[in-house]
This record gives sequence, C-alpha cells and structure tokens, in this order.
Amino acid sequence: MLRLLNLELQKLLLNKASKVLIFISFILPFFVILLSSIRINVFGFFTLELGELGIFNFPIIWHLTTFFASQFKFFFAIVVVSMIGNEYSNKTLKQNLIDGLSKKEFILSKFYTIVFFSLVSTVLIFIISLGIGLYYSSYNEISIIIMDTDFLVAYFVKLMGFFSLCLFFGMLVKRSAFALAFLFILFILEWIVFWLIAWKSDSNFAGKIQNFFPLKSMYNLIDQPFQRIAMTKFPDKSNLAYDFGVHWYEIAIVLGWTAICIFLSYRLLKKRDL
Repeated sequence: MLRLLNLELQKLLLNKASKVLIFISFILPFFVILLSSIRINVFGFFTLELGELGIFNFPIIWHLTTFFASQFKFFFAIVVVSMIGNEYSNKTLKQNLIDGLSKKEFILSKFYTIVFFSLVSTVLIFIISLGIGLYYSSYNEISIIIMDTDFLVAYFVKLMGFFSLCLFFGMLVKRSAFALAFLFILFILEWIVFWLIAWKSDSNFAGKIQNFFPLKSMYNLIDQPFQRIAMTKFPDKSNLAYDFGVHWYEIAIVLGWTAICIFLSYRLLKKRDL
C-alpha cells in the first residue's frame, strides 16, 4: 500500500498544477477560523462578533466546520480527475503497466491517494474545530467536547465517496473537464428522476428513493447546521426541529457507492484497450 501511495504522491508533487490545487484544498478549510473572527458593525450602534454568539460552542462546532469544509471538496476533485487525465495524455498509464504495475494496483494507487488526502483533510478539520471550540466554547467537559465527533467520520466518508465518484468519471471519459461536467449532469439526472417519481407517486416516496442516489446520499451525510443553530437560540420553536444527526445507514450507502465506483473504475481499465 505504501509503495503505491508513494508512487502516486510523486506523480502529483511533480505536477505544478496539482501541487497548487492540493495546497488550496488544504488551506481553504482554515477560512473557518476567519469566519469565527468576523465582526459586523451594525450601523455604528454595536459590533456583532460571530464567535461570541455561541455558534462555535461544543458540540455544534463539529457540525458547523465539517459542513462548511465539505463545500471546498471540488478543488481536490479537480486533482482526482487530473490524475486520470494526465495518465492518458502523458502516456504514463501505459508505461506503468509496462514497468510491471498491474491494472488492479494502478486503481488501488488512486484509491489509496483518495483515502490519504481525505484523512489528512479530516485531521485538519479536527485540529481547526478543536482549537476554535476550546477558544470560544463555554463548555470544557470531555463528554461534551467529544459529542458529535461522528461528524468527522461523516466528513471523511463524504470526501472519500465524492472523490471515488470523480475517479470513476475520470476513468470513463479520460478528460478532466468532461469528468467534472459529468458531475453536473449526474446532479441534473438525480433531480429529473426525483420529479418523475414524484409525478407518478408522491414527493415523500420520491425523496426516499433520491436518498439512495450518489450525490444526494453524500450530501445527506452532513445536513445544513443553520436550522440547528436557530434551535439553540429559539428552543421553544418546535417547527425548527429536524433530524441533523449522522446515521449509520447514510454512511453505509455512501460506502456502497464508493465500492461501486472503485470496482467500475477497475472494470473499465481492465476491459479497455490501452
């Protein structure tokens, strides 16, 4: 595993564009720190500081930071599809196979890289969230601090699943731009199928079916935190209540799509005439 991971990292670090995109994808999550320090001057009457509103308290901080950080995943998605596009355009895929790398090892090297960067990103979010929480939170009990850290697991699985989907599209079309376009097409198709099912039956049933679709299932792992923040400020508003937790079956669905994408990527490579 380490040999394959090291091989792939060498390829990425020798590419200037990949190095820049990897740097950006790791730096952007730190903007959450800037979010915590934002001060808004309200018409000169008073200054509103987000960090003092309690939205960075434990345990909600884990939910907030993982949700915002997951919005930056598209930068590394470009790296993932570029890994495949460059292999075909630079003829390195064929050369690797000639040098003794099997097709299975080739796909595994890509997958190990996806897991590695997803893990590094998750560790960064853990450090950022812990630092912001310890600075702003009025709670310092260990039981409260570690509560809701399952959002970190959801964040890791979400990144791994999304990047595996990008890997599959990269293998399918061999071109970075077209692979990213396929993500948009898939998003449109998921909503078309949703409306067709809703038209034939009802929206509740269509919503349940949609939850099994790739992009929708990945989004479901970390629900938006704004309603939850509002619930803490207005606990008497029962209409604000919603299920924001991380569920094992949502993780299982995304892991299932991850396995499918990796398997299909391997099958494509195995059957393709290089």
